[in-house]
Amino acid sequence: VLDSQYGMYVWPCAVVLAQYLWAHRRSLPGKRVLEIGAGVSLPGVVAARCGAQVILSDSEELPQCLQRCRSSCLMNRLPHVPVLGLTWGRVSPELLSLAPIDIILGSDVFFDPKDFEDILTTIYFLLEKNPQAQFWTTYQVRSADWSIEALLYKWNLKSIHVPLHSFGADKEHLASSSLPGRHTIEMMIISLAQSEGT
Repeated sequence: VLDSQYGMYVWPCAVVLAQYLWAHRRSLPGKRVLEIGAGVSLPGVVAARCGAQVILSDSEELPQCLQRCRSSCLMNRLPHVPVLGLTWGRVSPELLSLAPIDIILGSDVFFDPKDFEDILTTIYFLLEKNPQAQFWTTYQVRSADWSIEALLYKWNLKSIHVPLHSFGADKEHLASSSLPGRHTIEMMIISLAQSEGT
């Protein structure tokens, strides 16, 4: 049963986001990166190995996921990467005291529609504090019935679709998975929408 441990598994979306980071590895040294819902932390680990200053985070209510983040760092010789408990939709001292960031990463965080608004309120908060930052996210298309478009509009955010072929992630083997079924992965970059006066 995967749903009770989904932070313990390298999902296909993480592989695709890691591929995007690898394709942009020359721009990563010195960038300040936060991965949300990190779990196994593949994208964050790749960013750190490419020279970014990375902070990994997962829900403060999921200590096993936070431990998985720490273990991934140790296995990849990244013992100094900080791991924070950040729960989507909650303004915590850890969230308020975060240092400036350039890039937020999230692979397959748009999993359960009940979490979508909490995720986007957290992203909005981070982008308001860091107006030039971007949220790089991959997600698996699981249902035609859900969309985040209305929530993006509500929170004054915009998204740009990133075609997988543009960074060599449109290969079937790249996101192969032992999970049953076909995995349609999409990527987008979310940023603050421009205000009327700018």
